[in-house]
Amino acid sequence: MKPLFFSLLFVSLLAFKEAGTEQDFVRENFSYAKQQLDLMLKDAESQKKLSFPRTINAGGKMVSTNMYDWTPGFFPGSLWYLYEYTKDKTLSAEATAWTEKLEPLKTFTGHHDLGFMMYCSYGNAYRLTGNPAYRNVLIQAARSLSTRFSPVTGSIKSWNVFKSWHGNTTYNYPVIVDNMMNLELLFFASKATGDTSFRHVAVTHALTAMKNQVRPDYSTYHVVCYDTATGKVVGRETAQGYADNSTWARGQAWAIYGFTMVYRETKDPRFLKTAMGLAEWYIYHKNLPADMIPYWDFNALEPGYTPGERSNALKVKDKPRDASAAAITASALLELSGYAGIKGNAYKQAAEKMLHSLGSAAYRAPVGSNGNFLLMHCVGSIPHNSEIDVPLVYADYYYLQALTRYRDLPGKK
Repeated sequence: MKPLFFSLLFVSLLAFKEAGTEQDFVRENFSYAKQQLDLMLKDAESQKKLSFPRTINAGGKMVSTNMYDWTPGFFPGSLWYLYEYTKDKTLSAEATAWTEKLEPLKTFTGHHDLGFMMYCSYGNAYRLTGNPAYRNVLIQAARSLSTRFSPVTGSIKSWNVFKSWHGNTTYNYPVIVDNMMNLELLFFASKATGDTSFRHVAVTHALTAMKNQVRPDYSTYHVVCYDTATGKVVGRETAQGYADNSTWARGQAWAIYGFTMVYRETKDPRFLKTAMGLAEWYIYHKNLPADMIPYWDFNALEPGYTPGERSNALKVKDKPRDASAAAITASALLELSGYAGIKGNAYKQAAEKMLHSLGSAAYRAPVGSNGNFLLMHCVGSIPHNSEIDVPLVYADYYYLQALTRYRDLPGKK
């Protein structure tokens, strides 16, 4: 019995040591993030009152946007995650101030990104403070988002129009795979109010996306366009990927995350099967580099994939990495690992590898550099010749979310 006892003790000690090592990794990353975001706060406060950090310019200086861009919720959201870890009251005050600047957006209906704009900011604020005023803002934002839903298409309209990279074709009801992320706001509103119409919109949109946006092999189309009168699909194209039939890395990440979240909210096994298929397509793909930080598109520069005639992707001869896609995927996989049964450990290990790669010197910026953003080497949109190999505020947000989820995994405390 003694050899067995000491073997078990040794295994337990190894597990304890490993858990401690990983908590040290999380702790060090949040300590680093606080240094960077403290610097970013000083920089951001010197800019216009309603400007929100997004990326950097060619000179390495922070570029901000107004609140009507799709990204303003990520900076306050990052502050909330940092406050959650550090319990620093100064960060709570800053997160509150930056969140409350976005209140006018609760009635905004100009595009589909209210989930990003409001749930990443006000959603985290409500989760951590319980302030009923924040709940009310979120409910009104969900009402505004719902106005973009059509029962004919079964989808929430993403952009008001989409101009194809091929010639002059313009679509009037485009739906992008990113839109899966905005459904979480609707599920929240349904639970908060008891009004099932929010849930109906979210589930219907997810089912439509599962049917039309997810390919049989579990890769994804970026943009699916619908006929407004019949609801029929009239185009499957890309806006930010390499080619219509390629798989844009961040689009696949949005899909993994979105369908995982919809499964959490519905427990419908169809959504779990889809999330797992999407995840496995990604993590086992032959073109995923060894460090698990993807190229911006899984099929860029490959035979059989041709960008549209107007796309800047035609001019790009290298394959930049996209750390934002890895951060989103890591966060999604950590949640999915808890739903996936025997496959969950493989998803968790993939997420761990992504997090450690992102936390390495290859992707994490030195303190005081990179416009005070955390992660380097992200890609906004190569077809638009925009934000190529730069930091992006949403990469930082999902990195901090992933670190928080990693910390909270069973056995990691």
